[in-house]
Amino acid sequence: MIAKSKILISVFAALFLLLLGIQVYFMYKTYQVKERDIYRSVNDGLTNYTDSLEDIQEVKEKNDDSLQEIIIRYHNKEINRKDFLNHFIENRKSARERLIHYIDSRYQKDGYEISARIRYLSIVHLPDSSKVITEPIVIFETQDKLKNPRIASNGSWETSTTKRDDTEKGRVEKKNTFLVKTQTDFEIRNIKGIVFKELTLLIICCIILLSGVLLLYIFTIRNLIQQQKQVEVLHNIVDNISHEFKTPIATLKIASKALKKEWNPETLPLIDRQISRLESLMLQLHKDEIPDKMTAVQPEDWNFFIHDLSVTYPDTDFNLENTVSQELPFDKNLMETVIKNLCENSVKYGSSAIQIHIRNNSQQLEVEVSDNGQGMETKELNTIFEKFYRIQNNNIHNSKGLGLGLYFVKKIIANYDGKIEVSSQIYRGSTFKISIPYEN
Repeated sequence: MIAKSKILISVFAALFLLLLGIQVYFMYKTYQVKERDIYRSVNDGLTNYTDSLEDIQEVKEKNDDSLQEIIIRYHNKEINRKDFLNHFIENRKSARERLIHYIDSRYQKDGYEISARIRYLSIVHLPDSSKVITEPIVIFETQDKLKNPRIASNGSWETSTTKRDDTEKGRVEKKNTFLVKTQTDFEIRNIKGIVFKELTLLIICCIILLSGVLLLYIFTIRNLIQQQKQVEVLHNIVDNISHEFKTPIATLKIASKALKKEWNPETLPLIDRQISRLESLMLQLHKDEIPDKMTAVQPEDWNFFIHDLSVTYPDTDFNLENTVSQELPFDKNLMETVIKNLCENSVKYGSSAIQIHIRNNSQQLEVEVSDNGQGMETKELNTIFEKFYRIQNNNIHNSKGLGLGLYFVKKIIANYDGKIEVSSQIYRGSTFKISIPYEN
């Protein structure tokens, strides 16, 4: 049952991790698709708007002699880079302001934080294919810089001018043509927040789904554990009853044989006690139908326990020293089980004489059972109270029993918050000492 539960838990854990992995992969792909859609939407808007701005600006700059003049002068190294850039920045100031206004009016209401940048990637002097600029120059950039830019659009345009010079050979016309390539970049700085905000409902649904599956599994396992506990309780009751039935049945058989041979009135109380014990064992199977009630152990009951044992095992000498003179708050049937299981265990392993000492003092019951049996090795002492454990010796197949007697003794003592100690020597016997506290 436990092995099946472990397999069930392992299979569920594997399937749950698989489901979790699928959900994470699904969310990741959904995030990518949503991010791509948002960027595409912003890209289309910015591209259309910047294209219209570029068209206006290109027409202006193509016909602007000052632009050609500044490019020629920079190309001829007549002005420095700073003056060259200032000309372009001033020349495109109106376009920059219009772009900023478009970004704020179009996307700010949706919570988009957009950074944009316009650059000249290259300016090439076409007659000789020489580069006017060796690296891109930024014409415009928002206050918040770009970290992971996306390309919104690329563009290129030409501007040309013709210059006439009078020389000794006559008038010479010189044509200057420049190819300008531009690029507009943008970035949505809070793209993660925007995507997660739009996926909030989907994320909540996934969490609810996984939580529901996990809770359902927890409830199932909890019910399974409860059923296992109930099965274990049932097995313990059956084991206990089957073990406890052996002694009264054996005693009744002996009493029956004795009555067949000779009538003895003293045998009748013995039979009555065994019948009562069998009835109490049967009641344990119907605890839900019959209310629990404890029959407290009386001083004379200890003598009856030993007397019944002496009848069952006539070849064994049972010597009882009982100094208890009052009723004790312990269940009579459980105390009988403790005494008889200890004594029967001694008989089982070759004891011919058993000493039983029973006394009470300082609100504590003390029981000591000693025998002259074959004894046990030290390594056995820590395991003899385990369920179904039997001493690993030569007569393991000759000794009857399932290894339940001492297990039940230990369990009964533990239920009363008592303790049990055992000492033993090979071929010299064993001694069990029990102490159980109680209140008057």
